[in-house]
This record gives sequence, structure tokens and C-alpha cells, in this order.
Amino acid sequence: MVLTDAIDLAVLLAFVPAVLAIVVSPGPDSVYTLTRSLSGGRAAGVAAGLGTATGVLVHTAAAVLGLSALLRTTAEAYLLVKYVGALYLVYLGVQLLRSDETFEIDAESGTGEQSLLGSYRRAVVINVSNPQVAVFVIAFFPQFVPPSANATLQLSILGVVYAALSFLYLGGVALFAGRVRHRLLDATLTRRAVQYASGSVLIGFGLKLALDDGPTP
Repeated sequence: MVLTDAIDLAVLLAFVPAVLAIVVSPGPDSVYTLTRSLSGGRAAGVAAGLGTATGVLVHTAAAVLGLSALLRTTAEAYLLVKYVGALYLVYLGVQLLRSDETFEIDAESGTGEQSLLGSYRRAVVINVSNPQVAVFVIAFFPQFVPPSANATLQLSILGVVYAALSFLYLGGVALFAGRVRHRLLDATLTRRAVQYASGSVLIGFGLKLALDDGPTP
């Protein structure tokens, strides 16, 4: 079964550019992928991008099961996930600021299996613990599900497309950052600047998430 047999081509043509605008907008996922690419190399960045795509699939599954609707309508559930996600982003940012060896380009820590798995896992947690992604999926996806369509199938396909676009974009970010990392990190001054900028941005995203007003009923 080809994709266009399961979903209308016109729906895909409307959905792809709309979700691409979300994918390419700066956020914790793209910042973390960029950070891992600079500190650990392309493989670490690609692993982070794959983790983000996995998180999107988790949100899609939650939307199909109705769990995302719970975050949208229940203030307590939203607040719990929001603060967990915010604390995790602040924690990662502080760890970056405190670690003097994170952006040492001669270190081998970024290429090991454990580091790649760590990049993947952290990216999954960043995405899954962001309730704004869940609210986006439950509020945005149904607009592209015709009343006569199989909602479960359509939502699943849209989620796979969203995850694939996220991975392709973040993979591109990882490849680009991996190519320029030596130029950026050769000098101690620029290495420190990248370290503090990356940590500060992650902390900023964490604080922004914590101060978010929550979903509109």
C-alpha cells in the first residue's frame, strides 16, 4: 500500500509545508541536536535527531490513544509534564555550563556507543516531556483529517510524516554542525562562547517553558 492510497495527496500537500514551518523553527530539539553535533560530532547529532523523531512518534501514539487530549484539557497533567520538561532543560543547560570538557574536539566521548545512546535518550526525553508538542499534535493534526477518513490511520500517517521531516531537518543540522565544529572549537575563546551560548539557550528554553501559560481550553 503506497502512502497516497491511505491519505489524500491534497492533504499531504497542505500538511507538509505547514508542519515544516514548525520543524525548522528554533526550539529545544534543534538546539540540543546542534549542541550534540558540535560537542560529539555528526553521529551524536544524528542520534539526537533520531531521538526527536522518536519523541514525535510517541506524541502521535498518545494523540491516537487520547492521552494528548488529557494534557490539553487537564491543567494538573499539563503542569506536571511542563515542569518536568522545564527542569530537564535547565539541568542540561547547567551541565553544559559546568563542563569544561564538553566541547573538547579531541575527546573521544562523542563517538562511543554509550554517548550516541545517551544523545538519543536525552533527545527523546526533551521532546516527550514538552507538553507544547503534545498540544500541537492534538490541535493541529485533526485539521488534516477529513470527517470520512479513518482517524487513527490518518493521525498515524501524519505523525510519521512529521517525524520523518523532523529527522531530515535535524540530520541536516547535525551534518552541517559536524563539518564546521573544528573551525568553531579550535580556539579556546570560541569554544567557551559556544559552550556558554548553548547552555544559556537551553536554560532559557526551560524557563520559557516553565512560564508558559498552558493550553487554551
